[in-house]
Amino acid sequence: MAIRRLGLTRDQLAKFLVEHEQIRQFELLFSAVDELQTTSLDALTFDVGSALAGVNKLAGVVAQLAQDGAIEASNAVAIAQAAERALNAVSDLAMVGATLPPKTPVRRTIGAWHDMDRQTVPAAFTPMRVQCKNTDIERGIWRDSVDLFVVNDAGVYNIEFSAQVDRNKGTDSEIWFWLAIDGVDVPESASVLRVRGSDGESVAAWNWMVELAANASVSIMWTADDVDTYLETFAAAAPVPAIPSMILTITQEA
Repeated sequence: MAIRRLGLTRDQLAKFLVEHEQIRQFELLFSAVDELQTTSLDALTFDVGSALAGVNKLAGVVAQLAQDGAIEASNAVAIAQAAERALNAVSDLAMVGATLPPKTPVRRTIGAWHDMDRQTVPAAFTPMRVQCKNTDIERGIWRDSVDLFVVNDAGVYNIEFSAQVDRNKGTDSEIWFWLAIDGVDVPESASVLRVRGSDGESVAAWNWMVELAANASVSIMWTADDVDTYLETFAAAAPVPAIPSMILTITQEA
């Protein structure tokens, strides 16, 4: 239950708090006093020593201020009750040295891979599974021997890729990418990119947000309308690093 505000000015606080830091910590203490019963220790940010010093001095001052008419008697009672609760809470913190255990970082499920080989289709419109043979990160997601990417836990996952597309023939061509889950093509997941003529390097890059069951597998599928369109890789040429044919990342979002 919330209590009424203190209604005290900093000049009135200065009558019993001799240092500016004590005044600041005292104000912060009372702004959070209602939360002390439900807030975990790691959410408390005030300095225990300064707050405890202020609360210890409060009891006698509240009565004096009430007599002087600086605050109403009902407010004085509420403040004194709040001070008692605050004193108990702060004292408990002081008994343990107000030392809070460090938070354990959340381990994020993430996988990242890339491939440094040219990838081709054996014939026009033949569906192919994208290869990503080089592992960069695998935490809760792993690649099997046939380029299926398996998640350990159920959840919502963001699947992102970028493919370096190239062509060595003068006419235009089209290349498609889509998503498959557990070997089944995902409806309405495909996109198409038109490659313009010979040496028409392009990058296909997009993502899908999908819900996966535990141990589900995902794969990126692709095909082209011509065997002369492929996923290409380029060696490093200073100052530019090498260019992978495919980069894939999978992260759990929820």
